[in-house]
Amino acid sequence: MPDRGFRNDMKTLKIVCAQCDWNGPFKDYEAHFNESHPNPICEFCGEQFTSNIRLDEHKQRECTEITQLCPLVEYGCLSSVRRIELGHHYRSVDHQRVLLNIVRRLSAKPAHDPSERGSTMDVDIAPNIAGSLSTTTTTSETLSTSIQKVCEAMNTLASRIQALNDETQRVSNESVRLQSSVESLTQELASLKLSVQEQGAFLDGIKPNQEILQQEVASLKQKVDDAQYVSYDGTLIWKITSFQEKMRDAQSERQTSIYSPPFYSSSSGYKMRARLYLHGDGNARRTHMSLFFVLMRGPNDAILKFPFNYKVTFCLYDQTPQQRHIIDSFRPDIQSSSFQRPRSEMNIASGIPKFYPLVEIQRKDNPYVREDTMFIKVMVDFGGIPKTLLPYALSLNPGLPEHEAQRRIQEEMKKVSSQWTIEQGQQAVLVVREPEQQPVMGEEDEDIRRIDEPEEREEYRFI
Repeated sequence: MPDRGFRNDMKTLKIVCAQCDWNGPFKDYEAHFNESHPNPICEFCGEQFTSNIRLDEHKQRECTEITQLCPLVEYGCLSSVRRIELGHHYRSVDHQRVLLNIVRRLSAKPAHDPSERGSTMDVDIAPNIAGSLSTTTTTSETLSTSIQKVCEAMNTLASRIQALNDETQRVSNESVRLQSSVESLTQELASLKLSVQEQGAFLDGIKPNQEILQQEVASLKQKVDDAQYVSYDGTLIWKITSFQEKMRDAQSERQTSIYSPPFYSSSSGYKMRARLYLHGDGNARRTHMSLFFVLMRGPNDAILKFPFNYKVTFCLYDQTPQQRHIIDSFRPDIQSSSFQRPRSEMNIASGIPKFYPLVEIQRKDNPYVREDTMFIKVMVDFGGIPKTLLPYALSLNPGLPEHEAQRRIQEEMKKVSSQWTIEQGQQAVLVVREPEQQPVMGEEDEDIRRIDEPEEREEYRFI
């Protein structure tokens, strides 16, 4: 990321122009350079450049018209030649004469007199150039041979220098090509960055739609799952899996309650569901499981009768052969808003806060949770089953077809009614009782544990 403070500090720096005498703050330098020196020109070849850096590189490596002095200018070679002709100058007669004169003078002095040799090198030998040929002719044959070898070496060196110059030119051209490629790649990178930013903005735009779609998919999944367990006979067997995990969620209050799938009294009847607080609710919190009945808004509420006044029974299944189920029930209070026609998705839940003690349900060997699964049956009594027959009705095999279960309940009702009539036969009196007024069976006569309750039960409502 650009450092804004550093950038501001840079703007205040004092700058001296490389092309003229201008000086000032860095922030004004670019404007001055673009105005006064927009395209610097090489004074030797006239080529135009976009920056001083390129112009300097051109002068140092590329310009063939720039002039240079001969390296032997101190010894009498006064030629000033263009860079491109420097190799040819090295092979010229004048340059070779200077070389021969230097070699002759060096060879004429004793090797042990460095001071005198140095003074010889410092003298101006230009006046002697004209007489160098006559002096060379009087040199011994050995010296001539040595000089010839030196000339050949110098020629070889000159050719190699030319090769190096050519290679330098090639490298310089390659550098220009690479720089051009870098600029092109930089432009492509900027284009890619812009494309990525546009795609990021597009993805940010569709992200809310994706979240909405995910919510709709989750809702549809929940509806499909609920449809797998839908019931249309006023009863629901609710299978609660992952019991321990749900209990931990309730204890930590991550999810204090869970809902059962909806069920119906008939294909065009009331829509209902159960709500379970595994760790209790209200005054039963941390002591009992709380189980409630919820009346939901259904598609056919306009033709149904309200308030809802049918008895609701809950049964916690004992999953062992003893089948000591936990049964409890209540009658709706028709004055309560919980049992009026629903105006929202669900009415306020009503039910039994202290349905079953947590101490019992949390025992490892309790019969109601097996393989981390619990079963609860919710039954709405539309037919007026007597209290005495509730244990029998709930102990029937849930795998029986509904019509078979109803047939067996009716037969049991007739059997109980006949037994009651025979017991009163000695008095020749036939007593007809309403089902709710029949005697309650004692626990010693039952195979199912039952929690009896008074006829008038207090109603519990929770939001």
